Amino acid sequence: MPSSAFSQSLRRLWALDKFSYSLRVFIALSGALLLCWAQDWMQALIPLFLGVIASALAETDDSWQGRLAALLVTLGCFSAAAYAVEWLFPYPWLFVSALALASFALTMFGALGERYATLGSATLILAVYSMIGVEQRGGSAGLWLEPLLLVAGAAWYGLLSVLWQAAFANQPVQHSLARLFRELGRYLKLKAALFEPLRQLDVAQRRLALARQNGRVVAALNASKEILLHRVGDTRPGPKISRYLKLYFLAQDLHERASSSHYPYNELAEAFFHSDVLFRCQRLLRLQGQACQRLAQAIELRQPFEYRELCDQALVDLQASLEHLRLQSNPAWRHLLRSLAALAGNLRSLDGLLSNASNPDALAEEQDSSLLDREPHSFRDVWERLRQQLTPTSLLFRHALRLAVALAAGYGLLHWIHPAQGYWILLTTLFVCQPNYGATRLKLLQRIGGTVLGLLLAWALFDLLPDPRAQALFAVVAGVAFFALRSSRYTLATAAITLLVLFCFNQVGDGYGLFIPRLVDTLLGSLIAGLAVFLILPDWQGRRLNRLLASTLSCNSRYLQQIIQQYASGKRDDLAYRLARRNAHNADATLSTTLGNMLMEPGHFRKQADIGFRFLVLSHTLLSYLSGLGAHRGETQLAGADNPLLLGANSLANSLEEIAQCLSEERPVAIHSEAEQQLANRLEQLADGLDDQQRLVQTQLALICRQLGPLRTLAAHLLKGEQA
Repeated sequence: MPSSAFSQSLRRLWALDKFSYSLRVFIALSGALLLCWAQDWMQALIPLFLGVIASALAETDDSWQGRLAALLVTLGCFSAAAYAVEWLFPYPWLFVSALALASFALTMFGALGERYATLGSATLILAVYSMIGVEQRGGSAGLWLEPLLLVAGAAWYGLLSVLWQAAFANQPVQHSLARLFRELGRYLKLKAALFEPLRQLDVAQRRLALARQNGRVVAALNASKEILLHRVGDTRPGPKISRYLKLYFLAQDLHERASSSHYPYNELAEAFFHSDVLFRCQRLLRLQGQACQRLAQAIELRQPFEYRELCDQALVDLQASLEHLRLQSNPAWRHLLRSLAALAGNLRSLDGLLSNASNPDALAEEQDSSLLDREPHSFRDVWERLRQQLTPTSLLFRHALRLAVALAAGYGLLHWIHPAQGYWILLTTLFVCQPNYGATRLKLLQRIGGTVLGLLLAWALFDLLPDPRAQALFAVVAGVAFFALRSSRYTLATAAITLLVLFCFNQVGDGYGLFIPRLVDTLLGSLIAGLAVFLILPDWQGRRLNRLLASTLSCNSRYLQQIIQQYASGKRDDLAYRLARRNAHNADATLSTTLGNMLMEPGHFRKQADIGFRFLVLSHTLLSYLSGLGAHRGETQLAGADNPLLLGANSLANSLEEIAQCLSEERPVAIHSEAEQQLANRLEQLADGLDDQQRLVQTQLALICRQLGPLRTLAAHLLKGEQA
């Protein structure tokens, strides 16, 4: 029994997504430390450690072949950066010019994709590490040796990474899918909160929370897609990857069903306040959310997933409650009962999808299982992407320019005041300077707080651990803690890396003497980063809110067009449809993230935040109605080009596009549209002559039409506020 419990604990530890990453870092740092101890060559410890850290920061997901190719490119970039620092260091004007140009160019490589952005950032970090090494030895011997040690540390970690990927190729896929289903589970639980059977429920606040969670689901979907794409490529996937691919498409279907709405919540709560039907819906959604989280755990632990009978019983109870309401034959409930029936059908479909997750191998292959690869595949693609970003209106261009100026200013400052360990100023600036003010402000506070915490811990631990060997071991632990925490607890991660730096420097000198320089340099570097983001082409989110809202509505319009095409020609989950759906959800998630950043900006620049959040609630509600329409594709076909439902849907798509264009071009938006009012009347008149499936389409279109008036009003207020 104890052995079984221990085995289960190990399995759970292995399932943690940060564990394998942290273990690789531990092996790499420990190996470097053991080498230095064995050779009695502690002077090599710092460059080896810094090389390992830079290589780990440059790591991105890929197959082992792709990771090997990426490692060779990374080592080439690192070597060029390290030796360029060595050669140009004696010539300050030439050095600062090269530093600014390189930081701009390496940041602009982010236009090619996330892996290129990561490589560019890691190369800049290694360049600053090289500067620290040159300053540490006072420009004396080591012109060839220190860069070689930095690159050797990077190569050592990179080799571990390639071998690890070859041995555990599918582990990142499992982690990404587990995260995806876990986020879906949270989304379903938040969706269940909308069915609280209370009068005057604050639906807007709960929809806002739902919109924010939707952003996390979309991020998890995008991450899973990229990881799967790296393993599928242009070849036919093997059995394991095919299984994971089916789970990914299953998650997409679950997301569309989960984000669907067929009903105005307040009306349902008012009409069925004395019934248990809303409670039944709420309970079933919560159980399905729990099932998604159990599925996530099963994927992580590589265990069978069992869809429990509780959900089946909850579905039976819901059907019985609906039947009881139908038997009462209340004419006032007729249209609401249709919405409840559509809701019950959607929950039944969710139940079926989750049941299929018990045996994903038995799922049918997708008719179109292709994934959109956004990475450039030719020099022409590379140039085209870079050319599109080489404009002051590009957010990436602004960030690259700010970073280049900030690093040049930091270099000028350290030559002016000659602080001890002055290149830590550049390192802090590099880590703190983010693409927008809100993210920079948050990182700045976390960096300073983490540095202070790290210095306090180091002051205590220097006395508790006077033995240099114990301090070296603790430096390894601190390095592992940095990588385990850097994406979730950056303050603690900064404290950990501060400990690592101080313990490493204490191996070859006086660590106590670095306390004040570390704090002062962190404050100066943070100040430079903050001023750069505030003064150099600042990206105030409120100034581009109109374009962001326009993009959201435009993506929703294209999603509606794709949906209605499939009602005319038949259901198919092809790439065009999935891309339109994903773009609509990505736009919704981007709006949510931008508004969150907007709240951290100075008061004058977030005066439109209230309108933005109200718009987010409306646009997410609109997206949920579109998802409801998309979820029922294939249940009915709308034949004929003159079908009134098809014509109505096209009119709605055109209206959304019209509002989007007015927002984008800052043209006045008409608050009232006579054509949309006539369309709403026509949709209401159509209801009596349709069958149940077509009536569901009519109801969804009517709900979408009902959103246009409030959207127009908010758009008009936004544009009026910007012109004031």
